[in-house]
Amino acid sequence: MTISNLNNQLNQAKQAFIASTPAEVHEEMFRSIRELQQLGLASGQPVGTKVKDFKLKNALGQNISLYEELAKGPVVLTFYRGAWCPYCNLQLRAYEQMLPEIHALGGQLLAVSAQTPDHSLSQVEKEQLSFQVLSDTNGLLAARYNLLYDVPDTLREIYLSFGIDLAEYHATERWILPVPATFMIDESAVIRSAYVNPDFMQRWEPEDILHELRKL
Repeated sequence: MTISNLNNQLNQAKQAFIASTPAEVHEEMFRSIRELQQLGLASGQPVGTKVKDFKLKNALGQNISLYEELAKGPVVLTFYRGAWCPYCNLQLRAYEQMLPEIHALGGQLLAVSAQTPDHSLSQVEKEQLSFQVLSDTNGLLAARYNLLYDVPDTLREIYLSFGIDLAEYHATERWILPVPATFMIDESAVIRSAYVNPDFMQRWEPEDILHELRKL
């Protein structure tokens, strides 16, 4: 099975975004990314960390437990921004494409965002996703994985100008997001590899995830 190059698609989306928005808009977004990178905030849990169990609701409102999933095999745990983010949708579609290979290697895929189960259900149906898409209410799990940050006011104004109201997506007044990240967790609940990048326009390549999964 041939898996498309995800970051090529993401870069095309980035170039289209730059071409279609005023310079002050995308320059402010790039500035905020650089600030997160330079400050080292939301840098993620380090490789070798033994993680605790969690239970989050999936798109159907059912509780999904990390440890119950780990009982089936290693877990690829990915944090993304939400259904409103086109880069996230490209990522999740690419991960859906490689899902048969994840399963063939004994793994499970869990995707987490702070959006409500209703928004996750709409996303699952629209993108035809067959893995578990989980709702991290108030970003508590993202905070535990050292990924959560508060959206600055300048970006809040930009998102609202695009019709993106995170308070509505998250059903909370606090504007929070996780840094996009993916963790490879083995059956003993230890993080074996990770990809954490404040630049939300880049993600872990599917082929690289499969390469890491084969090591377990």
